[in-house]
Amino acid sequence: MSSSTIEIAEVPRRSLASVAVDGIAALGEMLVGGMMELGSISIFIWRTMQWLFTRLPKRETLLPNFYQIGVLSMPVVALTGTFIGMVLVVQTFVQFRMMNMETRLGAVINMSLVRELGPVLAATMLAGRVGSAMAAELGTMRVTEQIDALASMGANPIHYLVVPRFLACLLLIPALTLMADFMGALGAFFYAVYLQGIDWHHYLENSQRFVGVFDVFAGVFKSLFFGAAIAFIACHRGFHCDPGAEGVGRAATKAFVASFVAIMLLNLLLGIFLDGVYYTLWPEAPKITS
Repeated sequence: MSSSTIEIAEVPRRSLASVAVDGIAALGEMLVGGMMELGSISIFIWRTMQWLFTRLPKRETLLPNFYQIGVLSMPVVALTGTFIGMVLVVQTFVQFRMMNMETRLGAVINMSLVRELGPVLAATMLAGRVGSAMAAELGTMRVTEQIDALASMGANPIHYLVVPRFLACLLLIPALTLMADFMGALGAFFYAVYLQGIDWHHYLENSQRFVGVFDVFAGVFKSLFFGAAIAFIACHRGFHCDPGAEGVGRAATKAFVASFVAIMLLNLLLGIFLDGVYYTLWPEAPKITS
């Protein structure tokens, strides 16, 4: 072989058995990690509920969290709900007009808002605005050892930091859901009546006819579970934050992603459950889908 010839070492090929073993090992590692994460958040929820039923936080601790989580979230929820209602009219008006059923638009839009879009929208806004902030705040406290300092002074960090945030999310998300419902219905009514020319009397009559108290209750009932899931996931991510600024940012991102997935899963399961309750109480009611 001449000196100008470049020798290239052959890369050993991995056997199919070794690839399969590595894949099984990666799958097992993922399953073990998921089970450990599930066990960790289950213990976290249990400790939070213990403190919740043992001793409620003081008013000075609750009110700032209520203001930060509930009051400051109302403008963004109201604005988003208004535009969602308008977008629903834009996307459905042409199809309903082709069937000469545009006066039924109010029933479909308001039903969608109070049963699905209102609670999911409010929960998503809460997860994006509040959940990420809680995870980042608690993560920073973990990184800077403020949580350890609270424990060393005799204050329980879960009782002092988690329970007020959990109560704020749980108790105020129904109000945010009703705000999203109201503003979405108002925006849809304005666009449909004043911009699309639908008769307002038939629009409101069909809305009142098809949207009942149970539909509003179903949306508010869902929102309670959404708020609890957001609080638990965000606080757990913050408490178990990785060291450094990168760990805080990763905790905030994971908190939002996990909260959104939990919202979608809970929405599906609760929708199935509430439909079963509805048809048990009113078996002659027309079939609707969540």
